[in-house]
Amino acid sequence: MMRRRTTLLTGCTALVLALGATACGGGGPVTAGGGDKALGGQSVTVAGVWSGTEQENFQKVLDAFTEKTGAKTSFVSTGDNVSTVVGSKIEGGNAPDVVMVPQVGVLKQFAGKGWLKPLSKTAQQSVDANFANVWKSYGSVDGALYGLYFKAAHKSTVWYSPDALNQAGVEPPKTYDEMLKAGQTVSDSGLAAFSVAGQDGWTLTDWFENIYLSQAGPEKYDALAAHELKWTDASVVEALTTLGKLFKDKQLIEGGQKGALNTDFPGSVEKVFGPEPEAGMVYEGDFVAGVAKDQFGKEIGKDANFFPFPAVAGGEAPVVSGGDAAVVLKDGKNSEAGMALLEYLATPEAAAVWAEAGGFLSPNKKLDLASYGNDVGRATAKSLVDAGDSVRFDMSDQAPAAFGGTKGTGEWKILQDFLRDPSDPKATAAQLEAAAAKAYKG
Repeated sequence: MMRRRTTLLTGCTALVLALGATACGGGGPVTAGGGDKALGGQSVTVAGVWSGTEQENFQKVLDAFTEKTGAKTSFVSTGDNVSTVVGSKIEGGNAPDVVMVPQVGVLKQFAGKGWLKPLSKTAQQSVDANFANVWKSYGSVDGALYGLYFKAAHKSTVWYSPDALNQAGVEPPKTYDEMLKAGQTVSDSGLAAFSVAGQDGWTLTDWFENIYLSQAGPEKYDALAAHELKWTDASVVEALTTLGKLFKDKQLIEGGQKGALNTDFPGSVEKVFGPEPEAGMVYEGDFVAGVAKDQFGKEIGKDANFFPFPAVAGGEAPVVSGGDAAVVLKDGKNSEAGMALLEYLATPEAAAVWAEAGGFLSPNKKLDLASYGNDVGRATAKSLVDAGDSVRFDMSDQAPAAFGGTKGTGEWKILQDFLRDPSDPKATAAQLEAAAAKAYKG
């Protein structure tokens, strides 16, 4: 059994300052909520998509919360279908207290069903003080703030093996066409150019979104994300055509289309940074670094590095982000303690725990960049925070879960089919529009 701990804070710690507490020290324990209420004996159940290294690192944050408050925690991994799993737990009377929601569309869905508690005043004050407005916007539904973005992703990063690029004699490219040309040179040198995680449909949506944002521009990106622009628009067909050039080139993709469709995200990183490399580059977010470091012992910046996702067809280089928002469920058995956890997660102290472990970016602008364990982590974090409100959130994560966030259906499935056969971008665009129209009406 875990020992109950209640930590007496006798000074104005960073946590208390961040939460705006008026009293420091005193005779009683101070919890993450900034009050005089001990959480010893209480427990908080947290559900989220994380597994493996990410789950282990988040557990360090939960352990720090336990150390601070005395509240025990337990984490339940939902897999990709967080909406379905949480819904079934609520119906079964076994709702978690806190959910780490990986899609804006799912957060909106949960709020629409009346499942969520608005953030406490303390948490809202921390969000106002510590985060750019864009993160508050993505955490709000109909003017009420429900979601606290604890973990962000910089999804415009292409990770590579410096050895592989050096051996091929290529430099990190500046444009999309240069990237494909560099990929051909890498392929000629003996390794496939790209490892693509086609088994996980969400990675394919990220490929599309970076190309679309750069090629079509931010206004159309926003319109498509809101489904004010149809997926049959010529700009979508053009982006699919651009993506299809990569998908259909068996020299560029490790294992060809079939190999990509049988490769999940961790496997795609292993094929570049594992003990037997099969490819020189893998596109995905900054969290690639955590897998390369923790699972394969790579020194970030030396054995593994990244270049920004390059500009497409004369457009601007894209900056796409994603994130996991912490929400409190009304039906949770310990939602008060759950809200105290959110108040803790809103502090730079909580973010620093995972930042030091690696594979993590925080949108919290008060987090000291020195908390990150390497220069690459600091660079990606600074890029994200400096982008402020100009960041464009992952498009599929803004969509209803049935379209943009569910394994085996919607955009994930349609883009997997496109990877399998990229010969007809117009037909794929029509399928995407039909699925989107149905999901947005629902």
